[in-house]
Amino acid sequence: MLKPEIHDPQGEAIAGACRRLGFGQVAGVRQGKRFEIELTEPASAERIGQLAAELLANPVIEEFTVHPG
Repeated sequence: MLKPEIHDPQGEAIAGACRRLGFGQVAGVRQGKRFEIELTEPASAERIGQLAAELLANPVIEEFTVHPG
C-alpha cells in the first residue's frame, strides 16, 4: 500500500466511482497491490519480508505486510 502521506489518485478515482454508483458512505479508498508467493519449502516471515522490501515494494513510498499462509 502507498504510505498515508503519498497522494493516491487511483484510490480517489475509485472512491468517486463508488459515490456515483450510490455508495455515498465511502469516505475514501487507498489502492494497493497483492502478491501471492508459492514456496517449495518453508521460509520465515522475516525472510519473506526481506524479499518484499528488496524486490516487491518500494519502501520509500509503500508499506507492506507479510501474511504467511
